[in-house]
Amino acid sequence: MSATTEAAPQEDFRLDFRRVMVLVAVMLAMILELIDTSIVNVALPEMMGNLGATIDEIGWVVTGYIVSNVIIIPMTSWLSTRFGRKRYITASILLFTAASALCGISTTLPQLVFFRVLQGLGGGALISTAQTVMVESFPPSRQGLGQGLFGMGAMLGPSLGPTLGGWICDNFSWPWVFYINVPLGLLAAALCVLYLESPAHERVRRALRVDWPGIAFLVIGIGAIQTVFERGHRLDWFESSVIVTLTCVAVVATTLFVWRELTTDEPVVDLTVLHHRNLWVGCILGVAMGVGLFGVIFLFPVFSQSLLGWTAWQTGMAVLPGSIATAITMFIAGRLVWRTGPAPLYIAGAVVFTVALTGMMSWNHQSGWNDVIPTQIARGLAMGMMFVPLSTATLRMLPPADVPKAAGLYNLFRQLGGSFGIAVLGTMLDHRSKVHSAYLSEYLSALSPLSREREAALQAMFESRGMDPS
Repeated sequence: MSATTEAAPQEDFRLDFRRVMVLVAVMLAMILELIDTSIVNVALPEMMGNLGATIDEIGWVVTGYIVSNVIIIPMTSWLSTRFGRKRYITASILLFTAASALCGISTTLPQLVFFRVLQGLGGGALISTAQTVMVESFPPSRQGLGQGLFGMGAMLGPSLGPTLGGWICDNFSWPWVFYINVPLGLLAAALCVLYLESPAHERVRRALRVDWPGIAFLVIGIGAIQTVFERGHRLDWFESSVIVTLTCVAVVATTLFVWRELTTDEPVVDLTVLHHRNLWVGCILGVAMGVGLFGVIFLFPVFSQSLLGWTAWQTGMAVLPGSIATAITMFIAGRLVWRTGPAPLYIAGAVVFTVALTGMMSWNHQSGWNDVIPTQIARGLAMGMMFVPLSTATLRMLPPADVPKAAGLYNLFRQLGGSFGIAVLGTMLDHRSKVHSAYLSEYLSALSPLSREREAALQAMFESRGMDPS
């Protein structure tokens, strides 16, 4: 990422009403899509009881959505070219909204999983298209502001999901985590119909030859990779024949997909855009960004609700200061990135993120708000400092026709990085839990005075926090 300190040219730029409405529409759609990646997690226990599903079966409510979502992300540029961006994004929002309503009225697990897959297919278009619209809505000197707005939605969505889901489940019932999308989705679709205009460089090619082999290899390859990430931890990774088979399928299908897209005249995913240095560097760093964002957000509810005994609402409120810090930092970073260049801001964010992770390492069962909030704020500041310069440097220098293709690949890598991070951290957590459990079992005994003393101390701690020690 090259830094530049040149003065910004004075473009004739005005954030008029139409442009504001377009930004509101795509931001709202993107936030809804990202919230739905995590909002259902806190509702899964209630779904299990209502639908009569096991914990392994109910996991497909999450897996089905994410797998279909990831499959569609790299195809958004091709689909926009074939159907036109305005038609495509509007239809995607409507599909996402209709599927949300159908999820809410589902009475069996297969119905719910099927409609979640449809919801993911509709939502997959919204992230990349939103970022493309942001890039095209702002001139080069204002790209930092545009990416700041996009990043705010990208970061707030996963962070607010558990908070909103916890509040809905505490006050209503699980179908409302889906019903809440309906009015907001219809509003976003209406704003797109009224105010979104196709870019000047867009050429709708409805006669485009469909690359069916490329689509098949993409669906099989990316679907298998994502399923391995999502289900590997639960199935004990390569001890499971299912995971071994899916891994082999992923390797073969992904290899065939790359070969197909580089040799066909009309690829469904144009991989040649990766010859832009900023893009492939951004994709690599995007994987790391996904690991940091989704991994930390995944672990914190496990820690706070399992060890500290917090409710889903308390957990969400603890995450909120970090989300606010991210939003504020992104606006500031959006203004600074043109003056300082992307590299200094990104490096500073990486340093702050390291400090935040160091603080999280000191958390234990006696940690409280005073321990958690400062590190959450530091994490939020770091994400804001890293996301804006990375997105700006990755996309701002590309030709307009390449921006939709690049945005799809960039968001794909970031999403896969998040899935990889969750899978690795979940496995590490499970492994360390087993190691410490085995270690403790060697020394715990009902006849040991030390064991009885420690048990009494733990019981007193749980009672002081209003928890049932049994």
